[in-house]
Amino acid sequence: MAAEAAWQELGNFIRAQRRMARLSLRQLSELSSVSNPYLSQVERGLYRPSAQVLMGIARALHLSAETLYARAGLLDEELDESAELDVEDAIRLDRQLSDDQKQALIAVYRGFVGGG
Repeated sequence: MAAEAAWQELGNFIRAQRRMARLSLRQLSELSSVSNPYLSQVERGLYRPSAQVLMGIARALHLSAETLYARAGLLDEELDESAELDVEDAIRLDRQLSDDQKQALIAVYRGFVGGG
């Protein structure tokens, strides 16, 4: 039962990130090279995606693969001291911010660092 809840949480996170990026399920499917039906089932927590699928989704959403790997339980949830959390990932993971606030902060950050 705990595993099912973890996959549901991962799916909810991917869906939230997709919506924040203003992508349809079909658009994310094309960008990540994951079939539309499979991606839908991942978002609903019905399937446990492979590391390769998570990497494709992460790239399409401009997330670090490690962020999704950790959420999927493929990595330790605690970051070791030598690993740095990407600024954009930190913004995306902040539960205190709304999706609109996250988008605005990421846009400002990219403007400062020249990330477009």
